[in-house]
Amino acid sequence: MRILLHRADGKTEPWIKDFAKFLPEAEIEIWHAGEKCQACDYAVVWSPPEAMLAELATVKAIFVTGAGVDALLKFGDALPAHIPIIRLEDAGMGVQMAEYVTHAVLRYFRRFDEYEAQARAGKWAPLPQYHKEDFAVGVLGMGVLGTRVLEALAPFGFPLRGWSRTDKSMPGVQTFTGADGLDTFLRGSRVLVCMLPLTPETSNIIDRTNMCKLPQGAYIVNVARGAHIAEPDLLTLIKSGHIAAATLDVLRNEPLPAQHPFWQEPRITITPHISALTLRRESVQQIAANIRKAEAGEAIAGAVDRTLGY
Repeated sequence: MRILLHRADGKTEPWIKDFAKFLPEAEIEIWHAGEKCQACDYAVVWSPPEAMLAELATVKAIFVTGAGVDALLKFGDALPAHIPIIRLEDAGMGVQMAEYVTHAVLRYFRRFDEYEAQARAGKWAPLPQYHKEDFAVGVLGMGVLGTRVLEALAPFGFPLRGWSRTDKSMPGVQTFTGADGLDTFLRGSRVLVCMLPLTPETSNIIDRTNMCKLPQGAYIVNVARGAHIAEPDLLTLIKSGHIAAATLDVLRNEPLPAQHPFWQEPRITITPHISALTLRRESVQQIAANIRKAEAGEAIAGAVDRTLGY
């Protein structure tokens, strides 16, 4: 079999070596702009360019080296509907995401963000402690990664809440569903963690209207996609004090432009899209196992429902 590989960073050699180890029967074809590729059975990509569509339209399946697939679905009907798109289900991202979100939640609960500001100002002043019963953490999106984050937060004793498009249940987590449940979910979440896939329905879901439903002094942590947040609304509500602070690992424009006002707002913490980096070896192992299942005619986990966007 032949696999068409594309890496935006150009670092294909380590991927080739891992495929040689975990799927030695496969030949790897590297996609280069302007060059004709040999016919391939499968494609392994992340955020492929539009110029690659002709090759992607002829494979048996497209494997995405990440959990989000919005960069592929934006091409719409240019990718034939019969070609499965398979996303990574975890491949080491879950524990990273859990570490990141847990750190952000504990930082706000223990008021370390405020102590950091005081230290820079040379100020020594103990602050009143928050009570855990008043510090409910709400996770928007209860997929594989959202569930992993809720599991990681459970031992700390925070009231946990989860929202999803369809009914979900999880021990120790108060769950909410659909548009009707979103309002109640938001009103009771002191920390809002966004882990949703980006779809037309979830774009700008964290806008002024929904942020105003959060309790006064709420916190926001976004590790999903920048387009989930209406950025001007967030800035306004932080300046008003309704939103106490935000930790953003994803932004609408990445890298975040130097002139963006978020850089000048000390209550917004920015990281460069590092909450869950793709672990190459784990990813190749998962993709190799799924390709073998596909060749054997077996069902593959992680298949994307294009009508839902994830």
